[in-house]
Amino acid sequence: MSIRSALPLTAVWLAFHVCIPAGQDVPPWVDPSPHRVQFVSVGDGVQLEVLDWGGTGQPIVLLAGLGNTAHVFDAFATKLTGAGHIYGITRRGYGASTRPESGYDADRLGADVMAVLDDLSLVRPVLIGHSIAGQELSFVASKHPDRIAGVVYLDAAYRYAYYRPDVREHLQTARTKLAELDAELGKPPRSPDELSAVIQSTLGNSLDELQNDLRELTTTPSRPTAQPMLRPDDQRDFTAYRAWQVRVYGYALPEAELRQVRTVTATGGVGPSTTPAFVPQAISAGSQRFHDIPVPALAIFASPHNIGPWTNDYPDQRSAFEALDRFDQSMTERQATAFERGVASARVVRLAHASHYLFIAQEAAVLQDVRAFLAKLR
Repeated sequence: MSIRSALPLTAVWLAFHVCIPAGQDVPPWVDPSPHRVQFVSVGDGVQLEVLDWGGTGQPIVLLAGLGNTAHVFDAFATKLTGAGHIYGITRRGYGASTRPESGYDADRLGADVMAVLDDLSLVRPVLIGHSIAGQELSFVASKHPDRIAGVVYLDAAYRYAYYRPDVREHLQTARTKLAELDAELGKPPRSPDELSAVIQSTLGNSLDELQNDLRELTTTPSRPTAQPMLRPDDQRDFTAYRAWQVRVYGYALPEAELRQVRTVTATGGVGPSTTPAFVPQAISAGSQRFHDIPVPALAIFASPHNIGPWTNDYPDQRSAFEALDRFDQSMTERQATAFERGVASARVVRLAHASHYLFIAQEAAVLQDVRAFLAKLR
């Protein structure tokens, strides 16, 4: 059962500032995003915050990445209202949603999403997820494909969303294939052409995959220098903090999102994280292996990832950063290709030198691809 209420602006303000002692002279702040806030019960005393940005037509549900809440989509969501009715879900453990001690495995998180869809009576929505939300997309797509119209992975179709075997699995496969080849070679002599055919049919690409894994593990370049650290002045208020994000990453998260995931100090500064440390650890530990995604899918990869303009301050290390780019692109491409080959319904897009938060930093390009995908579904 949901608690449906368009919270008054004063209530929203109070919710953001409950950690500020009474009497402190901190200017009031109001979330400017035009969403309605409600809470949906998903069982066991857990309620999830759901944002509703409005719009008409097909329901579209936004799911945030690890460490974020639905407020991270505040700007992006408003650009999509012309394509459908836009909602956002803050998963358990984050922001205004309940923070229980358990329930962070992929099954439970996926069931939470289904509970919200049921409570809101959403008919065949499109799910759009960023980063780790890819596993929730894949859970729903694989377990309840008849309930959704499609899924969009925003730099989210990695191993937690579509499993590609790791080095140990490739090693075991190579051992098995080599043993089979040894048995074949022990048979009566054959012509060179016949032997070539036997070797190819027995080994397949098993050695290639293992070699790629070993190459990645033994040639991983190190980052030549660390990104700039936060200074006290960068945390004096959220404007300064967002300016630091732009200098370092090239973009800033919405202020409402930052106020959800960071505490607000008595003087209006940016304090520590509001999320218990065990939450992201439990989510990472509770991942699954998804192989079947039988619904229309769009996967947008940042390839290679842009780690931010701060690297421009180190022109003498440009070649080292370029080596990182090449390595990152190689790893990302392996996953993108696996997704492309394994998910028959998928359209895979690569955005060169895009941020992991590509729906913010490369908003126009992402919106274009998402709108085209939605139009094709209709």
